[in-house]
Amino acid sequence: MGMPSPRHTDGFWETTGAAKTFTHPLDAGLLAEFVPRSARVLDFGCGYGRLTAELAGLGYRAVRGVDRSAALVARGRREHPELALLRWAGLPLPFGDRSFDAALLFAVLTCVPDDDGQRAIVGELARLVRPGGVLYLSDVPVQDDPFHRAQYRRCAQRYGTYGVFDTDDGGVFRHHPPQWLRELLRTAGFAVLRELRDTVPTMDGRTAERVQIMARREPAGAAAGPGRC
Repeated sequence: MGMPSPRHTDGFWETTGAAKTFTHPLDAGLLAEFVPRSARVLDFGCGYGRLTAELAGLGYRAVRGVDRSAALVARGRREHPELALLRWAGLPLPFGDRSFDAALLFAVLTCVPDDDGQRAIVGELARLVRPGGVLYLSDVPVQDDPFHRAQYRRCAQRYGTYGVFDTDDGGVFRHHPPQWLRELLRTAGFAVLRELRDTVPTMDGRTAERVQIMARREPAGAAAGPGRC
């Protein structure tokens, strides 16, 4: 959750955001369908290790969590001292190519307002996930209710992207057209295997539609040419 673009939101995740209770849920059945418990799993943007701990509880023993927020990782080490949580502020991460069989990207892109930051993250995960491995992405698409539409309109000129908005406590977030998420994956070399929608709780006590995408890392050179939605 806390791997934001430093240009906008690092301060938030070192202060107010580091005390938040994250709510974006893991679909354990979907994970188990594509990721065996013997897999090497990276929880990218792990925050305070909420999902890293859930993975360990489900029997995934080779799990690493990484986040750029020192405050969130420190909290995670206090709450889950048994977990392998790493604070790393930038990219690339200190892991070799193809180090993981799977990676989780849960409500991370929503914390990254700019296109280039999102491309860098997905591209780095393409480096780290072995061919045939999977990326389990779960995030928030553009919502179509009056509350969110008003937020998007209010902030569109300030941030230059419809779907980016800020909150009263200093956070900057982004909701995405689903086709943008698919394009990010495709250009990085991932092929979508499954896409699901449901409704989940948000950190501010509301609910939002989310999209879950399970994507397979294709062999080098298998991705289609560059493009934008």
